[in-house]
Amino acid sequence: MPHSPTAARHEAAPENCWDLTLMFTDTDQWEALFSEVDARIPKYQAFRDRLGKSFETFAACLEFDLALGRDLDKLVTFAHLKNDQDKTDAQGESLFQRAVNLYTRAADAASFIVPQLQALGKDTLSRYAKKERMTQFRVYLQRIIRNIPHTRNAEVEQVLAMAGEALSAPGSIFGQLDNADLSFGSLTDDKGEKKPLTHGNFISFLSSFDRKVRQRAFAQYYEVYEAHKHGIAAALSASVKKDLFLARARHFDTARKAALFKNNIPESVYDTLVTRVRDNLSSHHRYLAFRKKALNLPELRAYDTYVPVVPDVDFHMDYPTAVQTCVEALAPLGKAYCQRLEKGLTRGWVDRYENKGKRSGAYSSGCYDSPPYILMNYDDASINSLFTLIHEAGHSMHSLYSKQGQPYATHNYTIFVAEVASTLNETLLTRHLLDKYDKNPRMTAYILNREIDNIRGTFFRQTMFAEFETIIHAMAAENHPLTLETFTATYRALLDAYFGQKMKIDGALALECLRIPHFYSSFYVYQYATGIAAALGIERRIREKGMPAVENYLTFLGLGGSQFPIQQLKVAGVDMTSPEPVAAAIRHFDTQLDKLEQTWNSLP
Repeated sequence: MPHSPTAARHEAAPENCWDLTLMFTDTDQWEALFSEVDARIPKYQAFRDRLGKSFETFAACLEFDLALGRDLDKLVTFAHLKNDQDKTDAQGESLFQRAVNLYTRAADAASFIVPQLQALGKDTLSRYAKKERMTQFRVYLQRIIRNIPHTRNAEVEQVLAMAGEALSAPGSIFGQLDNADLSFGSLTDDKGEKKPLTHGNFISFLSSFDRKVRQRAFAQYYEVYEAHKHGIAAALSASVKKDLFLARARHFDTARKAALFKNNIPESVYDTLVTRVRDNLSSHHRYLAFRKKALNLPELRAYDTYVPVVPDVDFHMDYPTAVQTCVEALAPLGKAYCQRLEKGLTRGWVDRYENKGKRSGAYSSGCYDSPPYILMNYDDASINSLFTLIHEAGHSMHSLYSKQGQPYATHNYTIFVAEVASTLNETLLTRHLLDKYDKNPRMTAYILNREIDNIRGTFFRQTMFAEFETIIHAMAAENHPLTLETFTATYRALLDAYFGQKMKIDGALALECLRIPHFYSSFYVYQYATGIAAALGIERRIREKGMPAVENYLTFLGLGGSQFPIQQLKVAGVDMTSPEPVAAAIRHFDTQLDKLEQTWNSLP
């Protein structure tokens, strides 16, 4: 059945929509569970100040909290999916707001649990964790025990909790300014159509084959940050100082150590990433030189680094064919994996096409008691849609294996490993397409260019961001003032290093450091770079070792949150405490660049 992006939601063909009845048959069933959970929330009070009375009370509290949390996840998941499929639907918006409110009230009612557990002390928690009844809570309790040295007395903890909202102000201020107040005006695209310039389409404008469009978009975008640079710099400075305050308050030597502690990531992993990338920036510089040559430019600018070096290729693939292509590409992961995926992608997991009011973009989402749903806005004429589908499918299969391999208490995996499965899928698709189009040098060059640009943005660029965060937090720790000039000078020095003499750096580009939302979630971005390095390592291992490596990888997918991420990746055959995965990612980049240059030179 044909589909239209402007069609109303009720006009969408059922086979093109996700099947939410796999969670609740109708909203009446959702309402019944909502009322039940709402009535259970006050029962938290029965456990307050009683967790040390007996093991039975202790265990009953954890079991009550776990069961209520599981039901809450189901309510929130259904509501946010209903809301996202049509933002104009009042019922979906109402369900979502009520679910969020319910979640907030439950979290408030349960807020006493962790502090009171920690007050029991390491010996008691360790003894309880060994009991058979605590099997599913063992990892949860171990994490609480790890945090005891960084937990202050009740009075200090209360003050820190009371300060939470105020300390979140820098990120909230930046978020409101960046998403609500900043306006970038309108711009005429290369088709002569006037469109608003937004965060969402900025890169699309920079991907235009018309250099004047790219230049205007870049200048117009950064003019807005130029006008607000002092205020944003003040917000970023306050955020860094907030990180330092919380780290010291919890007895951490540095803000970075505090950030990495939660998932037990050695600081050497972070430092190895930065050092190895720094030592091999010539690879990045070589690509920039090639890009300048391929685009036939007198000088390369920042706004020239997103446009494909091969003009748009003739690509068209409908959704059913895209599913089959994904299944073929993922054949190395085994028949069982592919059969599960194909069934999900064709029978209820995916909301496929754009409709009026639907949320933009794409994601994989779900809960322990739902399928791993995928939101798409699939475009038959865009190869990016194919890559997005297989990317989100990677997340969904990770979630599926985690749920099947773990109880509810340990099924959630960490951000450090989250992008591994999705990036591995993209890597396998790239390899499949290169084989498929090996007689088509133009398409081969296009695919290679796409992969190289993805590595450049995810690996080299995110590492530069990670280095910037380390530098500015160290400055704050050494009592250096964090001013607009401090930020832009530091960032400009990094731009000079990472882009070398191969790109003319516009002065406005130093303001880029003021527009990165992740800097308000400190020491987060490095995980994108380590994630792609790990994924490339797993793909290479599968190619070289076959099914034994596949079995290791599938075991990794089923670990959920039952281990710390470094240990999980070792199960998959990748040791991120070693410099080898990062070094191998750089070698892969060089190899693909060699292929791109060779293919490019053969084009008529």
